[in-house]
Amino acid sequence: MAEAVHRLATTETPLYREAPNNIEAEQALLGALLVNNDAFYRVSDFLKASHFYEPLHRKIFEVASDLIRMGKMANPVTMKTFLPADAKVGDMTVGQYLARLAAEAVTVINAADYGRAIYDLATRRSLITVGEDMVNVAYDAPVDMSPSAQIEEAERRLFELAETGRYDGGFEDFSTALKTAIDMASAAYMRDGGLSGIATGLRDLDKRMGGLQQSDLIVLAGRPGMGKTSLVTNIAFNIAHAYEPEQQADDTFKARNGGVIGFFSLEMSAEQLATRIISEQAEVPSSKIRRGDLTEADFDKLVHCTQTLQRIPLFIDSTGGISIAQLAARARRLKRQRGLDVIIIDYIQLMQGSSAKASQGRVQEITEITTGLKALAKELNTPIIALSQLSRQVESRDDKRPQLSDLRESGSIEQDADVVIFVYREEYYLKNQEPKPGTDDYIKWEGMMNDARGKAEVIIAKQRHGPTGTVQLGFEGQFTRFYDLAEEGHLPERFE
Repeated sequence: MAEAVHRLATTETPLYREAPNNIEAEQALLGALLVNNDAFYRVSDFLKASHFYEPLHRKIFEVASDLIRMGKMANPVTMKTFLPADAKVGDMTVGQYLARLAAEAVTVINAADYGRAIYDLATRRSLITVGEDMVNVAYDAPVDMSPSAQIEEAERRLFELAETGRYDGGFEDFSTALKTAIDMASAAYMRDGGLSGIATGLRDLDKRMGGLQQSDLIVLAGRPGMGKTSLVTNIAFNIAHAYEPEQQADDTFKARNGGVIGFFSLEMSAEQLATRIISEQAEVPSSKIRRGDLTEADFDKLVHCTQTLQRIPLFIDSTGGISIAQLAARARRLKRQRGLDVIIIDYIQLMQGSSAKASQGRVQEITEITTGLKALAKELNTPIIALSQLSRQVESRDDKRPQLSDLRESGSIEQDADVVIFVYREEYYLKNQEPKPGTDDYIKWEGMMNDARGKAEVIIAKQRHGPTGTVQLGFEGQFTRFYDLAEEGHLPERFE
């Protein structure tokens, strides 16, 4: 019996376990950095002061980073004044500890390995925190927190940890935000066209918006028949077709131009969407493709176009009535597995909120959906283009150009969206107003029809970081394709 008790005591996990850390690796890295500041640049793209386990080491790395970034020398002498003078490391002062770290440093060759070990251990500590919180919440779950809500929260935290190596969810200092802003400006300067966001492939729209901005919720709205799905499909193809990956320091890939598209098609099936894109790019009417009414030349165009399209990073999810929680989970998974630069949703009114909000009415449900989409855009740092319907009150006005008040359940959509865009085609309405041929009204109508034919207006009704206004585009109805109109200065010479 005594032997069994002894065996149990020695094999049982100890009551206290120290969080994973490696003080020696931290000391070795800091020593290498103090001897040769070039060691900093071997770890600076992935290692932060917060990844260090020992608080004093965090402070040393932070001070050294600031000095090196300012072009100054970071060594035991220059750093001593920036560290707490009264702090002790055993019997040593901070100055003596810095000198010891530098004296015992061997080489900078292993600096990246030490940095990676420190980073990995910090990630493991963050994983433990997330795991402990999951267990604690599962034991003492609040009444209003369903298991599915807890799974979604845990998944969000794990995604953030996987993306950044750290889950904080707290404040970040302004210098970090400033560095990110400068990095974005630098990327815009280097990118084709000098845009701060992802280019839509439509010149005038990009000029007005500066491309699709990260973490923006862009609502694209219009009445049926205006071509909102066509416009967003054109944009999706342009971005995916322009995709150029660039390898990062941590072996992941980031888009230098274009991007990976996640298209949530709640209205059309994946096959219908593919048919539209093939029709646009091959210039074969989709009605012909569906009926199989194709000439040999048409079929050759389709085959050639399909070979090009197979290589583009465009992923389609055609689940009907998807909820905001399901959409978020699938978007996170796509970003982890394949990358994700733009999310497109066709359209908001076909999405579902939680059953609790649904019971309070459609307006509350739409509010939950738009708030969730804006939060997802921020979390994934990805622009989301969400299509929306307009109310019928547009049809009762003489001027049928949409306004913000026309958005269905408009309060939350207008409030949560960073950009609101309307698609309007005068040609669509004029077609239905054809007067009797030979009359004065017919001549007047014919003139208006000629002016409006093949043209569309994209009205930017709201934009948080840019001007509002109208962009003129061309529209080919048979191929459901939008295109840039020729600029006035680039038109051929005209002779009267």
